[in-house]
Amino acid sequence: MKALVLAAGVGERLRPLTDITPKPMLELGDRPLIHYPLAMLRRGGITEVAINLHHLGSLIQRGLGDGSALGLRIMYAPEPVLLGTGGPLNGLRNFFGGETFAIANSDTILDLDLRAMLAFHRSRSALATIALYRPANLDYYSRLEIDADKQLRRMRLLMHRDPLKYDDYPSTLDDAIAATLSPFMYCGVIVAEPTVLDLIPPNPPWSLMNGLFARMVADRQPVFGYVHTGYFRTMDDLKSYHALRAEFASARPKEIPTK
Repeated sequence: MKALVLAAGVGERLRPLTDITPKPMLELGDRPLIHYPLAMLRRGGITEVAINLHHLGSLIQRGLGDGSALGLRIMYAPEPVLLGTGGPLNGLRNFFGGETFAIANSDTILDLDLRAMLAFHRSRSALATIALYRPANLDYYSRLEIDADKQLRRMRLLMHRDPLKYDDYPSTLDDAIAATLSPFMYCGVIVAEPTVLDLIPPNPPWSLMNGLFARMVADRQPVFGYVHTGYFRTMDDLKSYHALRAEFASARPKEIPTK
């Protein structure tokens, strides 16, 4: 099993820091931010990782090298023009080799048990399983809604916050069904079967959620949500970055091992 780690973004909401340092390489707890999702994947048994690059990509490649210092083999996928969050998949079919694969964000820190998520994924015969989390400020994010069996029945992709407006997949849903669903946010990890690659748009750029998984949900394909209840942090802006640095400086969260 292999993984794609998304690291090509510009990190606009973290400027001016990201003018000279790519977001995945910002320091957190005396190591680059991207080390944490890479360590999570390695603990889950993944040792081969593709990382897409665009903004200041050479600094990411220089900082991580071939991955051997982290117990990984890293392959880089440069993007002279941004391909969107989903576009890297178009060129990675051979890399994944027809096996189940994972996708992870480079700016998310969580103590996810990837082996348990994979077991859940297989027990549901899912085409894709998306890691979910319930934050206190759910209205800040898109809402991914699951039924009692944890199948995703609706994705409400956030368009803007004031006023709050979503782009819904499916566009309509019976009120009685909607009332039974539980909403969560996406927390940065996806497990998918290789047949999902047959459903991707042929030409980047495209978004993982809008361009693929939301459409699968609308078509009632077997997409499930794996609810993560442990440690979870992500960096949305400068304020959240500084708060996270302060948290790690005072005492590294015991849930997040260094290896």
